[in-house]
Amino acid sequence: MTFSLVARCARTGRFGMVISSSSPAVAARCVHLRSGVGAVASQNVTDPGLGPLVLEALARGLSAAEALASVTTGRAHIDYRQLLVVDRTGGVAIHSGRQVLGLWAEARGVDCAAGGNLLADTGVPAAMVAAFEGAAGDLGDRLMAALQAGLLAGGEAGPVHSAGMQIMGARPWPEADLRCDWTEACPIAAVSAAWAVYKPQLPAYLQRADDPTKAPSYGVPGDE
Repeated sequence: MTFSLVARCARTGRFGMVISSSSPAVAARCVHLRSGVGAVASQNVTDPGLGPLVLEALARGLSAAEALASVTTGRAHIDYRQLLVVDRTGGVAIHSGRQVLGLWAEARGVDCAAGGNLLADTGVPAAMVAAFEGAAGDLGDRLMAALQAGLLAGGEAGPVHSAGMQIMGARPWPEADLRCDWTEACPIAAVSAAWAVYKPQLPAYLQRADDPTKAPSYGVPGDE
């Protein structure tokens, strides 16, 4: 039902994730990021509670592999879950249970990990990793390149209807949290269009939170 990538930006220390699915509002259930800690995707037959548990383990100083093992070992129904983890050093770990749906695959890269289920092609995660590693620019640009590469590599076996991208920087809230929760068109194109609009405004939104007296005008009717 899903293909996704979790990543760390080695230059800035930011974390990010992209995801798309035939299910509605996939980013609302599957995306878990924490500033200075890591990023976790919890997908397939999703248990959203697993993401925070892995992040808590990472926050205690465990590596991606150790944190994942601490949450998955002996846990009921873990064979139905697919989890992707990247930690503060760029270490990655993946769990794909024996009951993951349909054609599934996973791939590890430098500062990133990708995985999917009910895929059209097992090469989808590897294509996402290659696109992320090969892309330049802002973390958001690299994430969107990965998501688009996953779609071009075949994506899900059926049409996707929702997608999302989240970026976590130094602040305890997401710098970007862009989603398309349902469309009969292409949700990845919708998120990409939203990023194109949001990216140049992102510094202003951060400045307004840090010190609104130094922030640029809002540029909307009624703003003096």
